Amino acid sequence: MQEDSPEQGVHRGRLPGDVFIRRPRVPRRGLHRVLGVPGLFSAAYGNVGSSIYYALGVVALFALGLTPIAFIVAGLIFGCTALTYAEGTTAMPEAGGSAMFARRGFNELFSFIAGWAQVLNFVVTIAISAFAVPNYLAVFVPILKTWPANAMFGIGVVGFLATVNVIGVKESSGVNVGLAVLGLLTQVFLVVLGLFLLLNIDTLIDNVHWGVAPSWDKLVIGIAISMIAYTGIETVSNLAEETRNPAKNVPRSMFGVFGTVLFMYTLFPLVALSAMPVEEVAPGQFETELADEFIRDPVLGIVEQFPGEALQAVLSVWVGILAATILIIAANAGMLGLSRLVYSMGRHRQLPPVFSQIDVKRRTPANAIVIFAIVAAVLIIPGKLEVLANVYAFGAMLSFGLAHLSIIAMRVREPGMTRPFRIPFNLRVAGRQIPVTAVIGAVGTLFTWVVVVVTQEAAWAIGFPWLVAGLVIYLLYRWAIHESPMKTVKLEEE
Repeated sequence: MQEDSPEQGVHRGRLPGDVFIRRPRVPRRGLHRVLGVPGLFSAAYGNVGSSIYYALGVVALFALGLTPIAFIVAGLIFGCTALTYAEGTTAMPEAGGSAMFARRGFNELFSFIAGWAQVLNFVVTIAISAFAVPNYLAVFVPILKTWPANAMFGIGVVGFLATVNVIGVKESSGVNVGLAVLGLLTQVFLVVLGLFLLLNIDTLIDNVHWGVAPSWDKLVIGIAISMIAYTGIETVSNLAEETRNPAKNVPRSMFGVFGTVLFMYTLFPLVALSAMPVEEVAPGQFETELADEFIRDPVLGIVEQFPGEALQAVLSVWVGILAATILIIAANAGMLGLSRLVYSMGRHRQLPPVFSQIDVKRRTPANAIVIFAIVAAVLIIPGKLEVLANVYAFGAMLSFGLAHLSIIAMRVREPGMTRPFRIPFNLRVAGRQIPVTAVIGAVGTLFTWVVVVVTQEAAWAIGFPWLVAGLVIYLLYRWAIHESPMKTVKLEEE
């Protein structure tokens, strides 16, 4: 361990070898603590609630009649993940999410891998949400459902939200709260109406062809894609530094999101597949309109199955408007989480210093917002929803698996660590309390990641080059500043 000097000092209470770089003391320009439970919940719900508007069709493409099961399994693993993030974030209330957990549980290299996978998750969430916006607005302007019009419009959404977030988190999160509430109420209304008018248990049973439609590997892919709502958990974690009383507000927000996920992700697929059943279009070939004609706007597909042209017309207009707004919330929430994550990675000398710079006037990581907004815009250009969903599954399963493993490692390495929230279900192993839900979450997410890598060409063709490129940047940067890639080095003053 290096000796303290006027430029360097060991941060007491951290792991041995952690080194903090002290800048000359200047007036603090860090992030404002302005967010409470409504702001955190709305930011997370932007991802969770919005995923119904595009993930429902993509999941049905793989899981077919077992789409409801895929969403239920995802919801259960989501609960395990919410507990993991609640414990980790309240113990270490700073931006970083699974990267922060891996830093404490393992080392800085593991932290970078988890963080870089998260960056991929957020970029894809921004891209897929922004791209879905024009497909719902096509209710008013039909050309917006065709390429390249939808791609161009989606890029415009990314540019607008980048501008909003450069202005400041307080302004952007305030917009989220009202839109999230309105979107949630609309979804509840559609689910209740669908249960009364469309639900058909016999059809749901006939939709299932065990081991055939879908095959077991396709079911696992469907589960992985439905976990796209996980990004909401990362958003809450990455906004911890801007949260009032994070020890209480972070768990409340996470569990509020978890309850919403269980409700929506259980009932929406039941309604959708009652209205658009799985059919055998050729020997051994099964399809559903949900994953064909309405793959880009599945909720509008549900609306078109309601009886009565007048009801369809009214709901189509309403859903078109609300879906667009909640998708904008999702892209905005992804941008919030991404910018704070990259800001944290820059502070920890994982990325060049330009990423950790805070705008003097607005106190936002403007450089990070602009750089990765451009990356998201580039991903939108081809207009391939299925590819984006598979790439998300690659990054999400890797980063969340590392999050679970890191919480387990911290229980082993630092049993006396202060934990304002502690996962309640534990097994005693070699004198340590190991959280059962973290073990379940780790096994579930990492197994799913392996299946995604083995079966989905787009996922590994984009995911692995992304990881390799990130590691090259990280290792070269650490070499340039003469620091070990395993050592925690953090800029202390911002």
